[in-house]
Amino acid sequence: MKLQDLEIFVVAPPAPGWGGRYWIFTKLTTACGITGYGECYASTVGPKAMRAVIEDVFERHMQGTSPENIELMYRRVYSSGFTQRPDPTVMGAFAGLEIACWDILGKARNRPVWALLGGKMNDRIRAYTYLYPEPDQDASEFWVNPDWTAEAAAKCVQQGFTAVKFDPAGPYTIRGGHEPAMSDITRSVAFCAKIREAVGDKADLLFGTHGQFTTPGAIRMGQALEPYLPLWYEEPIPPDNLLEFAEVARHVRIPLATGERLTTKTEFGALLRHGGVRILQPALGRVGGIWEAKKIAAIAEIYNAEMAPHLYAGPVEWAANIHLAASIPNLLIAETIQTGGTFHLALIKNSIRFEDGYVIPPDTPGLGIEFDEDLARAHPFTGTGLHLQMQEAPCDYRHGNRFEGGAPSET
Repeated sequence: MKLQDLEIFVVAPPAPGWGGRYWIFTKLTTACGITGYGECYASTVGPKAMRAVIEDVFERHMQGTSPENIELMYRRVYSSGFTQRPDPTVMGAFAGLEIACWDILGKARNRPVWALLGGKMNDRIRAYTYLYPEPDQDASEFWVNPDWTAEAAAKCVQQGFTAVKFDPAGPYTIRGGHEPAMSDITRSVAFCAKIREAVGDKADLLFGTHGQFTTPGAIRMGQALEPYLPLWYEEPIPPDNLLEFAEVARHVRIPLATGERLTTKTEFGALLRHGGVRILQPALGRVGGIWEAKKIAAIAEIYNAEMAPHLYAGPVEWAANIHLAASIPNLLIAETIQTGGTFHLALIKNSIRFEDGYVIPPDTPGLGIEFDEDLARAHPFTGTGLHLQMQEAPCDYRHGNRFEGGAPSET
């Protein structure tokens, strides 16, 4: 069984576009005709350039190799160009190809991927979702309106969710960490208060920031949120200074979570060694794939840390998350997009089930999904923007901050 062919799909989800501007899927085919699907989350370069990276990684390090040789292929890629260090673009390319290898292996053995990862620890996966506007609501208003988000949170609880995430803390700026505007703190407190009132003790609050603040700014914001007992305070500082998470944790009595922008066990290991973070959020399409995430979960056990796989991508990464989550003992929760996402589910022909706030791991071979190639080809990405982008304007301390939420504008 040797890897022979690669096909890449760059798919633009239709409006409202939850999950980003585009999703990058890989299809690998072996010489004996078994196919597998994966997904790359890395978006540091545009889709055209990313295609070239994926093709280069496959042709240079994987083509002609058995899909069983995950470890060998990983070490080739990690060491490529005399580097042996984390690279989000290259490891993201490999991650999408590696996930497809697991899909092939499961199909070849007629077993679900979780069965190849040590078996099933969890029969169902606790799930959370971001709070999203209704189709008839003004999205730009929704992201800054605590009353609307509280209504959305109450609806999520009715759907079975036991945790909801929101991120009203201010602009996502390229300028690095900044002090939050006082108006950002006031709005963030109002969000927590309204949502806590709406859900009571039926759901945890997950407060996101996307790495916006300086260390003292993160501490100020976190301390203001403490009375509402969020389950986590997500990525309060930029991901390029792992040591400062410990300083935030010393002053804020909310568990810290991070990981969607980190890659490989190297970065997660440093995070755990230096302390502060005990909730890890790897994005499997960036971190290096399923096997690398399994290693991170094992390291996390030593530090009494939990895993909360991240998802702001398409349904193939979602499927990979579910198989990882089913196989590990230190699972906290896994991200979904609503109860699966209309277009997400359509792309995999509704082959993953969401039931009363939980995702049910598939028992069918491989990733357990049926990828709709015709639907993928019918929605090609033709824009110029990246999957997600940060704004160049700085935080506005005088007029307040309004920002895009989870559905970036069409560019």
